[in-house]
Amino acid sequence: MKIVLAGGTGALGRRIAADLAERGDEIVILTRRSRRDVPHRQVEWDGATVEDWAAELSGAAVINLAGELVDRRPTAKNIELLRLSRVRPTCALVEAAAVLAEPPAVWLQASTLAIYGDAGEAELDEDAEPADGPPQMAGVARAWESAAALTEAATFHRAIVGTRQAILRTGIVLDRGTPALDRLAGLVRWGLGGRVGTGQQWISWIHIADFLAVVRHVLTDASMSGIVHVTGPNPVRNTELMSTLRAVLRRPPAPPTPAAAVRLGALVLRTDPALALTGRRCIPRRLLAAGFDFKHPALGPALRDLLVP
Repeated sequence: MKIVLAGGTGALGRRIAADLAERGDEIVILTRRSRRDVPHRQVEWDGATVEDWAAELSGAAVINLAGELVDRRPTAKNIELLRLSRVRPTCALVEAAAVLAEPPAVWLQASTLAIYGDAGEAELDEDAEPADGPPQMAGVARAWESAAALTEAATFHRAIVGTRQAILRTGIVLDRGTPALDRLAGLVRWGLGGRVGTGQQWISWIHIADFLAVVRHVLTDASMSGIVHVTGPNPVRNTELMSTLRAVLRRPPAPPTPAAAVRLGALVLRTDPALALTGRRCIPRRLLAAGFDFKHPALGPALRDLLVP
């Protein structure tokens, strides 16, 4: 299978590319600037205009991950940056696909469970409605998904017929060397591994091996279209996440971090405090119904696999 990855030089993009290349797929990375440390064929684009790169999409599987990292202050300028960095490349991909004689066979569109905002105690599956805010989370995600609506491609030239599209609303992907896990593990090692805020916020997570297996599954399972929750079957509260991290890293109990301290620390770290203070209890209902086998369904063994040599 030919795989065209937009946003393929980021952490998850590299992992997906390496995983699919290992099974024998042809990998093409759409990138603004070719990089020597990427071992796959690269095609340059500007992420906004349809040019010669569009031919790469013909009959291929498209995986669209393009977008700036969300780990930044929730200012109006940053929110617009996050929105445009997702919407412009996605619109360019849709416009390109709409004019091809042979459109992409499959389209995996990245999204995020943050589209549900701060969802409290509700258990959310793929039928749940997106939230109205906050703008850096739900607002950006809604715009991203809307830009990828292939059935509305008549805005350009014609509707895209024959492309199966899955929207991958993804939880926190736990992987070595990624900002999310590195920051959490670092806090625990520095003695700051207590609950964050109330500690009651739900964390929807997935081990990197299961994440990659889901991508492979959705690529090949013709029944997988529409919204798919890419998250493990057992979300946990922040309190359990932090206590499990302490146990895995063999650190003693730590004092809690009040919400006010999180907001102050977010100013110093130039990040969004909502990333730590809000949560969602999301269930991968469609994957479970399809019989998908999660290899790392429990948090403790998943963290030990990633953090213990």
